Amino acid sequence: MTEAGPITVLIVDDHPVVRAGLRGMLANETDMVVVGEAGSADEAVSMAHALDPRVVLMDLRMPGGGVEATARLAEQKPECRVLVLTTYGSDDQILSAVEAGATGYLLKHADRADLLQAIRGAATGETVLAPAVAARLTRRVRSPKRDSLSAREAEVLRLVARGLTNSAIGSALFISESTVKTHMLRIFGKLGVDDRTAAVMTAVNRGLITVED
Repeated sequence: MTEAGPITVLIVDDHPVVRAGLRGMLANETDMVVVGEAGSADEAVSMAHALDPRVVLMDLRMPGGGVEATARLAEQKPECRVLVLTTYGSDDQILSAVEAGATGYLLKHADRADLLQAIRGAATGETVLAPAVAARLTRRVRSPKRDSLSAREAEVLRLVARGLTNSAIGSALFISESTVKTHMLRIFGKLGVDDRTAAVMTAVNRGLITVED
């Protein structure tokens, strides 16, 4: 990958209207060019290999999961800078994305100028975090809750909330079913519950995960 020329951008979001809006937003920027659009984790990884973008704008909630796509890109194409652009701002979502290898994290209500600046920063390898996101991440790292879930445990529990079986969760996260069961046992222990429904309800009530679309 060469750093010369315009910043090549791959847009990843499962909503065509959102993708079209982002493409239109970047269309008049002389130093950027959208090289493709993807609507799922598998498509994002495949297109990143084919198109070699400098920056990948990544939503989190989509088929296959944005965190999973970010982790796969970080491992397979570390030269691609993943900039998360999502409606989700929970501590666990932020931590999951950063741990997966995201270069930056913005919320979709960010100003156009902030988004453009973030893309340019990500293209040069800068860590770009929305101010509110940076503050929450710092607070989470400095003062973790005793009963807080790990990033992976939170991701597993979000998939439980969506009704996925242990087998389906393992497939989605590229881990074994036995590993999923181990995560669930740890989750039950941390939350003081003994079934999946109670685990989801307790985690939501404590602000440890969000499950809304």
